Amino acid sequence: MDKLTRRHLLGIGAAAASVTLLPTAVQAVTRSATPWQTEGPFFPIHEQSDKDADLTVIDGQSEPALGEVVEVSGRIVDTNGDPIAGALVDIWQANAAGRYAHESDPNTAPLDPQFQGWARLVTGPDGSYSIRTIKPGAYPAAEAWVRPPHIHYKVARRGYKEITTQLYFGGDPLNDVDRLLLAVPEPERAQLIGDFSGGAATFDVVLARV
Repeated sequence: MDKLTRRHLLGIGAAAASVTLLPTAVQAVTRSATPWQTEGPFFPIHEQSDKDADLTVIDGQSEPALGEVVEVSGRIVDTNGDPIAGALVDIWQANAAGRYAHESDPNTAPLDPQFQGWARLVTGPDGSYSIRTIKPGAYPAAEAWVRPPHIHYKVARRGYKEITTQLYFGGDPLNDVDRLLLAVPEPERAQLIGDFSGGAATFDVVLARV
């Protein structure tokens, strides 16, 4: 092989290497923040001693909460995908009948005294969290509007923009007509929908820096 041909091949190889490396570098800085969702009127207002990661059992009680048990795990990360340690994560939701343990909830569905309803967690060094809960019920929000099952999140960490959002259950037909979910631009909507087909889902929350 002559020098010209060898030089030509080396040039092609260098160009190919640069093409291979470029997407990785671009992807590392283009992860978008999790879409915002309204906090809603039922953020917990009464302090409770039990706010651990298992919402299906209340300390000191032997009976578990009613409903289908599900698990959610994930990480709190920044837009580069780096873990955020020490993030405060509030998670709350309706019970299996679609009722919040909140004095302002007008829903006449029954309360579940065995359901914790609210968890407050702090992420570890890897930014991870996990909860065990029940699938919340749908509930009427307004005339001709029934909210699909969803779990509320509020995540805060100094140096990052606090976010309030909601996790939805994939495949639920009410998702297709929910006013809050449809208000999210379609390309971003999938970030809020979890695949619970196996009884567990992964949900990462991405925070932008201040």
